[in-house]
Amino acid sequence: MSAHSLWSVQEQDFPTSASRRQQLRFLLNYAVLAPSSHNTQPWRFRIGDGGDSVELWADRSRRLPVADPCDRELFISCGAALLQLRLAMENFGPRTYTELLPDPGEPDFAARIEWGHQPVDRRSERPLFKNIVWRHTDRAPFQDWTVPACLLRELEAQAAKEGARLRFLPAGAAREPVAALISEAVRRQAANPSFRRELAHWMRPNWSESSDGIPGFAVGIRGSLSSTLGPLLLRTFNWGSWMGKAEARTAREAPVLAVLETDTDDAKAWLSAGQALSRILLRACAEGVRASFLNQPIQVPELRAELGDGAQSGVPQMMFRLGYGFHSKPTPRRPVECVVS
Repeated sequence: MSAHSLWSVQEQDFPTSASRRQQLRFLLNYAVLAPSSHNTQPWRFRIGDGGDSVELWADRSRRLPVADPCDRELFISCGAALLQLRLAMENFGPRTYTELLPDPGEPDFAARIEWGHQPVDRRSERPLFKNIVWRHTDRAPFQDWTVPACLLRELEAQAAKEGARLRFLPAGAAREPVAALISEAVRRQAANPSFRRELAHWMRPNWSESSDGIPGFAVGIRGSLSSTLGPLLLRTFNWGSWMGKAEARTAREAPVLAVLETDTDDAKAWLSAGQALSRILLRACAEGVRASFLNQPIQVPELRAELGDGAQSGVPQMMFRLGYGFHSKPTPRRPVECVVS
């Protein structure tokens, strides 16, 4: 499959008469559609010899040393891919069993997932699986429509299934301190030439055939010339002031603004947060609700703690907005043959 046609993977193409190994290779088409920072897709997979298991490995050659120096978001991205693989495997086979960080001597060995022998009641998870091919980040403004409270409660429950907590931030004047944090974080990041170079490195022209990174259209840059000049402009100019104001306004106007938290702040917690994030985004997508990320305050250590909510708060891992938007074009993905061994 090409970088863009991966989004067209279809259930009816599942190779029912093929070997387990071939079936798992097909199901990885769903895993690689997971979200990742800068669309780096920092994962690798190894299929077990017997075709009963898949190993997930963090690909640190695709890390973001400036924006994500501890590889926190890298492992969150891996967790999101893991959850989508779990959903795909259980849609076509028996219940799965997952072990996070199974080998202390291999820090890049993120997880092992195995097919078990018990049948699965697919009714509750099937909406999540079906929306893997429809979920993608939508950076455009959302409609001023209310997201139902019953859906928000369901999203909280989805996060809890993976041991995480989803906290919704109040609207109106109470959101102003968070908007200020976002603006300040963007300003600090953009003032760092290394950060600007790193971001520009992952930007792609709209005409690019690249299977990773952020095409210009994904951030609202239209036209071939504009998208081609985008990386140069990002590297050259300090755009922090006006972009910070724009991102703050986006946060203020979001129908829903949420923070995903965990109790601890280590690689296992990051993998759990990624699985929770994937559950949340897929369940929201099933109801026509889109998401985009506002992680800048979490990426700046001095500002991260200010997102807390007193003694009851966990560790902030991701912040994102939710709302209703028009269908937008997804970003490309690397074909399975590039990430599996």
